[in-house]
Amino acid sequence: MSQGYRRHTRRRVAVLCAAFVAACAALLLNLFVGASGLTPWELIVALVDPGSVSMRTRAIVWDMRLPMALMGALVGAALAVAGAVMQTMLDNPLASPYTLGVSAGASVGASLAMVMGASSLSLLGSFAIPSLAFVFALLCCGGIYLVGMRGRFSSTALVLAGIGMVFFFQAVQSTLQYIATEEALSGIVFWAFGSLAKASPLNVSILAAVLAVCFVLFMRDGWRLTALCLGDERAEGMGVRVGALRRRLFVLTSLLTATAVSFVGSIGFIGIVGPHVARMLIGQDQRFLLPLSALCGSTLLSVASAASKIILPGAVFPIGIITALVGVPFFFALLLGSGRGVRGAVRQES
Repeated sequence: MSQGYRRHTRRRVAVLCAAFVAACAALLLNLFVGASGLTPWELIVALVDPGSVSMRTRAIVWDMRLPMALMGALVGAALAVAGAVMQTMLDNPLASPYTLGVSAGASVGASLAMVMGASSLSLLGSFAIPSLAFVFALLCCGGIYLVGMRGRFSSTALVLAGIGMVFFFQAVQSTLQYIATEEALSGIVFWAFGSLAKASPLNVSILAAVLAVCFVLFMRDGWRLTALCLGDERAEGMGVRVGALRRRLFVLTSLLTATAVSFVGSIGFIGIVGPHVARMLIGQDQRFLLPLSALCGSTLLSVASAASKIILPGAVFPIGIITALVGVPFFFALLLGSGRGVRGAVRQES
């Protein structure tokens, strides 16, 4: 191993460590910010020794703030990892769970649950909206998968299928909004903006488990993903079964994305911004890119969640609006520049 490679690896590890510290700091910031008037010291005491604080303080910290903060960190990590894998898998810098229609499918499922009403879905209880959102997100992924299968899972076929799904589910969403009652319509609009308000210990545990399993499987395919960056032909020449790899990765990203958006609603652009920030910092080596993408996405969504509490104190400001305000300029910069700056950073680091 050359000295230059060791130095390069040490630099990447240092970047990962710094990103981990930033993600932890953002998580704490999101935990400490709120309208209850609790001081940071009171929050720390409530976390360390819950029995020594009042029931009100314990409920605020353990039942509201901590689940929301953890959910924000996990959702940001999940969407960023899914976006990084999609961009590598499809060789498209603009690919993400949001732009390929998975979030649109989840929105249709949630909207259908609200239009049908709680009485029609009483068997599902509080999981009615997340359950239908999850199912329809997977249906969207299944549609993309079927079209991609006919196109032998080429990146072009998958991207075009995703764009088609976006338009289809947007049309269905508009139909549901048109026939919805006034109460259901307000719920649909709020869900479409994205929110962490429904976070609970059970939801956090489910997403954490799915993220952990998918992330381990992604890392196991790390060198194959890195080889895929060189092009399909060269990857196949290195022994990578490109079609099988794309099928496996697509199933995993679909599961991860569907789980994340089913709990929090439609939160866009984290899957684009997080991975590209990571690429500019660390390069295209997937062994480092995937964990750094997770940390960048976690940091971005935690900061956005904290900002949403500050903008309108005492009210729930939709977090999806915050991420869009940050993500849309970044998206247009990639689009208008054809990703030249980002790809240049990738080539320099790789």
